[in-house]
Amino acid sequence: MPDPATPLEKLGFLTIGLFDDADPRPGHESTLEVISLGERLGFDSAWVRHRHLQYGISSPVAVLAAATQRTSRIELGTAVIPLGWENPLRLAEDLATVDVLSGGRLNPGVSVGPPMHWDDVRGALYPDTAEVEDFSYRRVERLMDFVGGGRATSFAGREGVVEEWSDRAQPHSPGLVSRMWYGGGSLASARWAGAAGMNFLTSSVVRAGESEDFAEEQAAQIRAFRAAHPDGEAARVSQGLVVIPTDSATAEQKAKYTAYVEARTPRTASPQGPARMMFAPDLIGSSEEIAGQLYAHAGFREVREVAFALPFSFAHEDYVQILTDIATHLGPALGWHPGRSLPLPAAGSVASL
Repeated sequence: MPDPATPLEKLGFLTIGLFDDADPRPGHESTLEVISLGERLGFDSAWVRHRHLQYGISSPVAVLAAATQRTSRIELGTAVIPLGWENPLRLAEDLATVDVLSGGRLNPGVSVGPPMHWDDVRGALYPDTAEVEDFSYRRVERLMDFVGGGRATSFAGREGVVEEWSDRAQPHSPGLVSRMWYGGGSLASARWAGAAGMNFLTSSVVRAGESEDFAEEQAAQIRAFRAAHPDGEAARVSQGLVVIPTDSATAEQKAKYTAYVEARTPRTASPQGPARMMFAPDLIGSSEEIAGQLYAHAGFREVREVAFALPFSFAHEDYVQILTDIATHLGPALGWHPGRSLPLPAAGSVASL
């Protein structure tokens, strides 16, 4: 449990990958450059958000496939893929392919439930099967089974002269199933993810439960996850708060960041909407100030690794400044050291090409 005497083990970051509708390539290139920068700065992981029918990354698996060819050691994650948009068998093939290309660095995060704006998109997404689609945890279980090498068909063997068929998703990437994460925001989802033996992603949004204090509720969810997990206290949890260190920021950047945080702060005062969602306050200030706030945060005190979320709408140079300050100031203030937890790939491996 992190405290000033216990070093943070893993430091990661999360980016949304915004782009211009009229010219989407620069935004995608910026995302790849940010991931490459993260590796050079020593971050343990880089995660991409998932946004369908918006101006953010709609295909994180494709973006991370490109990232595998620009990096060699940083872990690459999705936070998170909403499975309501996916066929579990096809997604299992894509995830395994990217994991093979990365040399075993992929950390897929997923979630369940109907797609957002379901009534508006159902006709385009599932024109003939919308009424019978299963958006429950069973969809995750199917994906986990396929990723783990479970049978996908009753036929396997040679057909004709050259056609070879497998009865499981190909390629198969051993170890990938142990790096599957569930993105949850409620006590029920935390308990389910633990019982399923998955890793757990908890972000800056959770559902109010026994407490209406964000940090206390997040801590309760993490404890519930570990209580249900076969690995108990050793089960992996990553926390994803928004942090904006200003150690090297210009006056103009500080003014922009402050305005951003002030505009988002009112929603943190109480649970929002029928689902009673709670939003964590964004943490802004010097790395020393942010470290103090984190050590006082009940949710942070329950984790050993983080994937700090980059703000949605900043410029590329802002992300460079924020990531640099996190790696060179905030991380060390939390006892983290660059690249400590992830060994370099072996010479001649796919990841070193």
